[in-house]
Amino acid sequence: MPIDIDLLLNAYAHGIFPMADSREDQQAFWVEPQQRAILPLDQFHISKSLAKAIRQDRFVVSVDRDFAGVIRLCAESVDGRRETWINGEIETAFLHLHRLGLAHSVECWRDGQMVGGLYGLALGRAFFGESMFSRATDASKVAMAWLVARMKFGGFSLLDCQFMTGHLQSLGATEISQQLYLEYLDDALAELRRQVSTVASPSPLSSGSSVGAGAATGALSAGADWGALDRLLDDPSPGSSTGASSPGKLILHCLTQTS
Repeated sequence: MPIDIDLLLNAYAHGIFPMADSREDQQAFWVEPQQRAILPLDQFHISKSLAKAIRQDRFVVSVDRDFAGVIRLCAESVDGRRETWINGEIETAFLHLHRLGLAHSVECWRDGQMVGGLYGLALGRAFFGESMFSRATDASKVAMAWLVARMKFGGFSLLDCQFMTGHLQSLGATEISQQLYLEYLDDALAELRRQVSTVASPSPLSSGSSVGAGAATGALSAGADWGALDRLLDDPSPGSSTGASSPGKLILHCLTQTS
């Protein structure tokens, strides 16, 4: 049975997300971890090698160019990870969320092939990172760097990484209690809750109510601007940016500026 989209959005708004035991599992289950991994945007760690890869534009980076391909590659079995938690039910739900303009992907390309990427869900000023993959050195790290720069420039405040891994920890992720996570989440969704309540009834994203994805989709990004970085990249004039000579240099500036 497909995951109800309103139920899914409300689950994320309350700190709960779906997983499956394997790719072939027919049904997902709901998870609310007691310890939550987040990546504070101002603590993103850029190693010298990662900075070099970004500055040199080692990969062509795109956003939402191949969302379905990113999920498919995230769900692939690879050495060191024989099983995936992304089953068909979750994949279908996120493809729907992408069509609604709520789920997004970042892709890294080399020689016309997608070699890294990530995807997740954007609500209010929160981005719920779901999964990432890499088929080339530093590809997923570059994708994460572009995501963090996009979030900083677009006014996001919370990057949810769900569970801690060594890979995420090396990028600056930290682990907090679920209670503290919910406080951060409430803050990230505060403006969203106010704005969506004007287009959906009962009040969406509040305890015991439904999101109303059809009526409220246009307001679900309240408080943040996913496309702000795109406009900067499309118009890198000296008056509107740092005058960076390449996308990578502009991304590094977004990541390192303190004001």
